[in-house]
Amino acid sequence: MLIKQVVIENAAKRQDVRVTNGKFVAIADSLTPIADEQVIDATGKLMLPPFVDPHVHLDATLTAGQPEWNESGTLFDGIRIWGERKQTLSHEDVKKRAIQALKLQAAHGLQFVRSHVDVTDPDLVALKALLEVREEAKPWMTLQLVAFPQEGILSFPNGKELMTQAAEMGVDALGAIPHFEFTREYSVDSLHFVFDLAKKYHLLVDAHTDEIDDPASRGLETLATLALETGLKERVTASHTTAMGSYNDAYVSKLMRLLKMADINFVANPLINMYLGGRFDTYPKRRGLTRVKELDQEGLNVAFGEDDIQDPWYPMGNGNMMDVLHMGLHATQIMGYTEIMNSYRFITKQGARTMQVIDNYGIEVGKSANFLIFNADNWYNTLNERAELLYSVHEGHILVETEPANTQVHLPK
Repeated sequence: MLIKQVVIENAAKRQDVRVTNGKFVAIADSLTPIADEQVIDATGKLMLPPFVDPHVHLDATLTAGQPEWNESGTLFDGIRIWGERKQTLSHEDVKKRAIQALKLQAAHGLQFVRSHVDVTDPDLVALKALLEVREEAKPWMTLQLVAFPQEGILSFPNGKELMTQAAEMGVDALGAIPHFEFTREYSVDSLHFVFDLAKKYHLLVDAHTDEIDDPASRGLETLATLALETGLKERVTASHTTAMGSYNDAYVSKLMRLLKMADINFVANPLINMYLGGRFDTYPKRRGLTRVKELDQEGLNVAFGEDDIQDPWYPMGNGNMMDVLHMGLHATQIMGYTEIMNSYRFITKQGARTMQVIDNYGIEVGKSANFLIFNADNWYNTLNERAELLYSVHEGHILVETEPANTQVHLPK
């Protein structure tokens, strides 16, 4: 496959890209087609590495309204409703919805997804189903699974045993929910337990951390300290950290030193954080987001996730990371022209680093030929115009191909 005259990641000049046997083998100003080679004329079109969603819940996806809608819009009502829906889960139910959601994501250019899966279920129905989905989707989607204790580890009956069982079943990462544990002591102990388990089974860590507007919720400092002291560092992710938006500046200044030493990843979920956050405020009403701009400016790795697709916590969503990014840039005021131009990194490279797949990710000779081509000449125009995804290519195979819309406007004179 030869792609002619693309703009690679907003580059100033156009280049040709050759793909052979699922790998990038040449990138140059001009390459001559060889016999029987498929040639794609992408003159002036934008090429990016694939989209990454490092935080979604495929076990709960597409269950909005079952058994009821979350009319209050609170995180805790979502947990209550999911607790009821969880009782009716079946293997086939989870698989069908998860694959449907992954196909939605793939249609929008996603090729890497990390899903949290609730393991506060004595039968681990959803985990067993999603382990099968992970294997079945391998030809077109890299799927990681996080054992997520939705109702707590120490605060849920046999929570430790269920997390251990999940680790033994082959999850990619272990989660936690320190802010939902009954006490501060349980919160700290749960994180110590997860790190010990992750070291034993050589797993990543991705914890729902301080997903609350309460400035007294400070699980992040424990998570970061454990990441530093265990040496797991970049293998650890703090998801949400929305309480950080309520911390006082003096505490954040002290905390930032630790965060940089620990070198952990952060995942903000703008659509859901904005929707669920500030629910207990009158006015002023908090945005419910972590300090994305400040973390980014300090050189910490921040990625955006979709989090929920039509489930008890969020009634909308269709797997499009451009929607996530668009909301995220507005909510965090990352809106300078240069900032917007470079913002694709929040849903590409920085998500890949979070998932620890960065070594074989990116448009470089020798790496797997995974890429997207958009019907625009740079990322600013792509995001602003929601330009069509012309191609999504995975290991040299075309997954998505789009004919640009032909819109005619007939205005009266």
